[in-house]
Amino acid sequence: MPNHRGSFVISLDFELMWGVRDVATKASYGRNILGVHQVIPRLLDCFTKYQIHATFATVGFLFFETKEEMLQHLPQRKPQYKNAVLTPYGDYLNHEVGENYKDDLYHFAPQLIELIKNTPHQEISTHTFSHYYCLEEGQTIEDFEQDLKQAIAAARLRGCEIKSIIFPRNQFNPEYLKVCNQYGVHIYRNNERSWIYESRNREEESKLRRAIRLINAYLNLSGHHCYSDEEMYQGGELVDIPSSRFLRPFSKKLAFLDGLRLRRIKRAMTYAAKNNKMFHLWWHPHNFGINQDENFSFLTKILEHYRELNHKYQFQSINMLELSELLQQKNGK
Repeated sequence: MPNHRGSFVISLDFELMWGVRDVATKASYGRNILGVHQVIPRLLDCFTKYQIHATFATVGFLFFETKEEMLQHLPQRKPQYKNAVLTPYGDYLNHEVGENYKDDLYHFAPQLIELIKNTPHQEISTHTFSHYYCLEEGQTIEDFEQDLKQAIAAARLRGCEIKSIIFPRNQFNPEYLKVCNQYGVHIYRNNERSWIYESRNREEESKLRRAIRLINAYLNLSGHHCYSDEEMYQGGELVDIPSSRFLRPFSKKLAFLDGLRLRRIKRAMTYAAKNNKMFHLWWHPHNFGINQDENFSFLTKILEHYRELNHKYQFQSINMLELSELLQQKNGK
């Protein structure tokens, strides 16, 4: 592993329909979901070209090849969300999910997981088994434990060992880290260190915070959100690798601002490279599901900038697991 001279982390929340089923339908968002089956091979080619090490946080449901296999591996305890729309079990699982991955590209992805697994330097992480919401009313830490156990078991079916977690909807619950640690999941992606990114459940989220986050994608309202080694790891078992920036997808309405959006990201990357810090970019594969050429063109500009920073400052691409191992090595773990 190269010397540690500032880090560029990319993580992707890989969820297909499981991540949006409570807020969207196949009719309204299906093109984005189906597009993922072209996006991930294209991403892997792009990452190989630019020597990018990335983390794919994958919903447990996606590992199965058939509905029968999925039903055999459900958690014994299931979250009893106060808002019943949030649960993927019951009617949704029974009536919306097809019989196997060949017939249902919205809910299965074992072939894509195999592609990721077989591409060098890509980490498969967990996005929980069921796209679990850790701050919603009605669920408990015992429910979360069952969900995590099944996420780990589902990954093992495809030969993947889970060491890191990204919490769905960024609903980071510090109380649940002790469960993660108990099951060997020591690495997590926390949210940006700003009040506009503090974890909230669905009811607590506000239009004001969303609006400020949107503006912040173009103008520097909250800082670069780059992190030192000491901010990520202070000894012990757990390693916090916070996010720096969500890579918003291409929007025709906002395309005239893309220069600002790119400058915002590139300046933060440069700051991290010059100051031996970590910059963490994340998005969902389904964000690239439509307007793929525009999204990949924008990503290529980011990766070209990474290549320049790598040559000039030895800024290194590294996935969450690799960075955790490096931080622990530096601290004699």
